Amino acid sequence: MTTLPFPVAEEPDAQVLEQGRLLFAGDTLFVKGVVAMSGLPDPDRMEVCFAGRSNVGKSSLINALTGMKALARASNTPGRTQEINFFTAGEGHYLVDLPGYGFANAPVPVVEKWQRLLKQYLSGRQTLRRAFVLIDARHGVKKVDEEILSLLDSSAVTFQVVLTKADKVKENERAKILDQVRAALAKHPAAYPEIVVTSSEKGWGIPTLRAIIATLE
Repeated sequence: MTTLPFPVAEEPDAQVLEQGRLLFAGDTLFVKGVVAMSGLPDPDRMEVCFAGRSNVGKSSLINALTGMKALARASNTPGRTQEINFFTAGEGHYLVDLPGYGFANAPVPVVEKWQRLLKQYLSGRQTLRRAFVLIDARHGVKKVDEEILSLLDSSAVTFQVVLTKADKVKENERAKILDQVRAALAKHPAAYPEIVVTSSEKGWGIPTLRAIIATLE
């Protein structure tokens, strides 16, 4: 039997799930929003970041992970979040919410400024352990996603794809999207070889993602 490249991450054992639960059991606190590298908090703890095109469900995922409904603010306006937002998780982690990309309506100088900051952050943050790139299960990897995946490759940042809104597509359609995502990831050397399938609304995959974050070294 041939093992699929980029398999769906299986739920970890009870002990690892508990590690993930404990990491997010306490309060998750907003630290600051950053618009320049000089404003970054001290790199005194491990961090993971979340990237995704506008309206992919990033705020909903972060809220589901932390169990706090209004921690990350969702917006129906693409490109509304123009800062890199830092949150604490437990005693030793930062969760980093990157600006949404694919904002066609934003002015070009604004987009260029965000892209510059993003590149500087990704290539210069030594405490960054993994980037989670969110892909909408209804659409798969789009051209605008390829840009961030290539940026992560060139920044030598390991990234893992998180499929969002999986409850919005039927199982056979989800299988087709997964195949499309796998084909796209095969071109990217920085891609971590597992995909996490989630639904913030239904809670699918949330304990698994918590466990992954809690066990990164």
